[in-house]
Amino acid sequence: AKTAVVLFDNSNDYSQGLKDSFAKTFEVQGGTLVAQESYTAGDTDFQAVLTTLKSKKFDVLYLPGYYEEVGLIIKQARELGITAPMMGGDGWDSPKLAEVAGAASLANCFMSNHYSNDDTDPVVQKFAAAYEKKYGAKPEAFAALSYDSMMLLADAMKRAGTTEDTVKIRQALADTKNLQLVTGKFNFDSKNNPIKSAIIVEFKDGKQTFRSR
Repeated sequence: AKTAVVLFDNSNDYSQGLKDSFAKTFEVQGGTLVAQESYTAGDTDFQAVLTTLKSKKFDVLYLPGYYEEVGLIIKQARELGITAPMMGGDGWDSPKLAEVAGAASLANCFMSNHYSNDDTDPVVQKFAAAYEKKYGAKPEAFAALSYDSMMLLADAMKRAGTTEDTVKIRQALADTKNLQLVTGKFNFDSKNNPIKSAIIVEFKDGKQTFRSR
């Protein structure tokens, strides 16, 4: 993809943050951002803004929002004849997305996420099997993130040599290096933001399928 347009939720910090990150990364890697348009959470009619975007020439449409609006946007975009690939983040992660958008509309759509049960990584498969055995259902991304949060803390306590000294535990968390957990390998930057991999999920017949890490 060499050109892109973005349609984001201007009432939501999550959506705006992903929009800014995408725009910066896309342009640094040589892409051109043709247009940025916005909507507000709760909107249901996107015909006007999509018609404006359709008049542009672009390779991909980035939708950093939540599934409620994203599903309607995808459905209405396809109805208008927009066939370009559409992408978004983990805000798309809901079975209801396919109900709103329709399985056919989700063809050629992709999202980045923390976790997929279809990931062939042995660490992921071991976790998924253990979770399903205990709870009788496949884990979702939040279950994997919760598990990793506890394992991250346990690892820090072990390295700190204490379960009570919060100063030492905090420092051990900050010092975490290349800790392999279910949702990726963990490191932290100078502001204690986690630096780890994401996965790409592709929608096929309305269902999420693991594409790549």
